[in-house]
Amino acid sequence: MNDDFSKFIDELRSRVSIAEIVGEKVKLQKRGREYTGLCPFHQEKTPSFTINESKGFYHCFGCGAHGDAVTFLMNKDGLPFIDAVKKLATRVGMSLPPLSKENQEAAQHRKSLYEIMEMAAAFYEKNLYMPVGAKGLNYFRNKRGLSDEIIKKFRLGYAPNNNGLKAELSSKGISEQDMTDLGLITAPEDKNRAPSDFFRDRVMIPIMDKQNNIIAFGGRILGDGQPKYLNSPETPIFNKRRILYNMNHAREPAYAQKRLIICEGYMDVIALDSFDFSYSVAPLGTALTEEQIMEAWKVCANPTLCFDGDGAGIKAAIRSVDRVLPILRAGYSVNYIFLKEKKDPDELLHSLGPAVFEQYLSRAKPLVDILWHKCKMNKETQTPEQKALIEKETFEEVAKIKDNQIRNYYMQEMKKRIYYTFGKGADFNNRRQDASPQVGQIQPKRQYINNKSKIYQNSIPKSYNLVKKPPLTDLFLRKIIAAMIIYPQLIKQYEEQLISFDIGNSVAAKILNEILEINQETEHLETEILLEKLQLNFQKEISDLWELQMYKLQKTETVDLKREIKEGLKEIQLKQLDNDIKECMNNIKNNTDSTEQLNRYQQLCAERDKILQSEE
Repeated sequence: MNDDFSKFIDELRSRVSIAEIVGEKVKLQKRGREYTGLCPFHQEKTPSFTINESKGFYHCFGCGAHGDAVTFLMNKDGLPFIDAVKKLATRVGMSLPPLSKENQEAAQHRKSLYEIMEMAAAFYEKNLYMPVGAKGLNYFRNKRGLSDEIIKKFRLGYAPNNNGLKAELSSKGISEQDMTDLGLITAPEDKNRAPSDFFRDRVMIPIMDKQNNIIAFGGRILGDGQPKYLNSPETPIFNKRRILYNMNHAREPAYAQKRLIICEGYMDVIALDSFDFSYSVAPLGTALTEEQIMEAWKVCANPTLCFDGDGAGIKAAIRSVDRVLPILRAGYSVNYIFLKEKKDPDELLHSLGPAVFEQYLSRAKPLVDILWHKCKMNKETQTPEQKALIEKETFEEVAKIKDNQIRNYYMQEMKKRIYYTFGKGADFNNRRQDASPQVGQIQPKRQYINNKSKIYQNSIPKSYNLVKKPPLTDLFLRKIIAAMIIYPQLIKQYEEQLISFDIGNSVAAKILNEILEINQETEHLETEILLEKLQLNFQKEISDLWELQMYKLQKTETVDLKREIKEGLKEIQLKQLDNDIKECMNNIKNNTDSTEQLNRYQQLCAERDKILQSEE
């Protein structure tokens, strides 16, 4: 930076009010000579972000973010240094000093490249509404269900199956070299043949940077040809590893709503936007990169990665874990959703509606869950050696995290999950599971179905009043029902324990309660009798219970089923306790009945420790 420019920056800083700049993004309160607010760079509930107007800087005591007005615009708006300077200079009526001759030439060349890409976009847009582009317009309107408003917002177009773009640009004096450099035309290997348009007979999606400059294109073929999707090659103005498609539109709503969806392709983004999920972006023909994740973090501390629920989607999610782990930092991570029934966002939104997609977002899984799934996916766990291998590979994954603090927390979490999943070994198999109550012990009265189809009893252990009932998933409930049918002696063993869980599936709850009632009414209950009675009211449901057939075919031993149920219930209880503890800690921080909350916190921790140390 030359002396004139340095002086210009100093003068700019003195004229700009950093409180005004930051105040457009953050709600500030004046306290003495400073301003305070919630830090925009990490999630917090108690303000630790301060602005010193007289010195012209901001500082966060929570995450360490620090800088001036230029730095703030660079970090929050994702602007390059010179663009942030220009924006502030325009605001206070200052003109940038002249650049050096070399810089002026480079800036002018870059500007001319943007202008050429703008010409190309206008050409594609025009063709979409001409007879030659009719099939492209039909594709967007009828097959994709896009409105004209969305088509115009994303500047969608059509590339004809000829050299129309090359002819259009040549008529405006654009050289073939510039067209080639920008990936708009391609030169054949046969030097005797003329260059031709890179995109032909494709619907076109312009790719823009955060300043709305068109820097590349994506094209989708109409028909069965390959490749189905084609992106511009890398050029002097396009680096696909750094760009997230639609960040120019998504940045503001993502920041405002603290939500950012990263899906797999640009047609998914456009579909999401048309259903008012305007905070959606996508990588461009590559797996998600570290640079793209860090770009996402500039507007949202915990973006949600959206994948199809098929095998390819799972693999893509696993690959993303490898990208995220090394760059994790305090307050920044990613969440995951997987769309079932082999639907992508576009298909799901049009067939099931935005409310269903919103449900997926509300149930997004944190990174730690996906890491755990990766570590034990397709792994055998029958022998101590196999379990030891999972533990070894899990710790190797955690070691990829560079941040010491986060790595330590992940190590604690993984150790806990290994303990919950694999337990303490053979001790469990030697315990008496069917011990009868002692003589004279009073058994609590039961009612089986309440008006919400939840199991409950009149006298619940006091400790459960502290904790919300943990929900049983449908899949796990089906396993319990199948296990009880095969081994009716398990009914009595788990009858009392299930009272403390929330069963949201009304049909499964009815089947379970029917089993409990049959067991009460029948002495020496056997599988055949139980099945016969259940099929009177639930014939279809029992025939669809594939877990029952699986256990029969595998000849699963009762001790294995007990272990599986015990470990599953324990993990569900601990997860609910962890959620309650976190909620309690937040209440303490916010001074919500702090004495009562502190007592509750201590009781919750004691309950968690009791479960962890329990041999039952």
